[in-house]
Amino acid sequence: MAESKKTSPPASGVFGVLGEFADPEALMNGCARVRDAGYRVWDAHTPFPIHGLDRAMGLKRSWVSAFVLVFGLGGASAGMLMQWWVATHAYPLVISGKPLFSWPAFVPISFECGVLGGALGAIGGFLLLAGLPRHHHGLFASEKFERTTDDAFFISVEASDPNFDADETARFMTEIGARRVEVVPHSEEQS
Repeated sequence: MAESKKTSPPASGVFGVLGEFADPEALMNGCARVRDAGYRVWDAHTPFPIHGLDRAMGLKRSWVSAFVLVFGLGGASAGMLMQWWVATHAYPLVISGKPLFSWPAFVPISFECGVLGGALGAIGGFLLLAGLPRHHHGLFASEKFERTTDDAFFISVEASDPNFDADETARFMTEIGARRVEVVPHSEEQS
């Protein structure tokens, strides 16, 4: 039996609706139903990774790998370019009759610069695409949400979703199997 808060704040003061599910299987089924209902600004929150949750949510492939590729190639190119400039322009020394630009000797440094660039691209791409750093999230206004790091499974639908209606979304959460539903108000820290 789902309990729902009937005293929902006005829509302008609402962050979203939070539904608690009994177990990972109920959460997966709920995610598939939320996805099929056409909601776009929503998320699932679990205390541990659940295999297949990304498919149930309908998530697309991440663009982080593109950041890694671009920054990795950029780092390797910058490493090779730097060594070419130093060897041919800044300090042109002929050693043992070798050409000034002896590229095989420059491969290890270029490789390391590529690894560094790829790592920085992964971190930067993740932070950018995840919208981080974000020091406060609207769900922190819910005391029940604190259990998500311990033993609870939640689906949250934010008020910025085009299909969001506080009462209708709360009813929908109950319909798809949420055992507790809460309309989460905006907290003072967010304002």
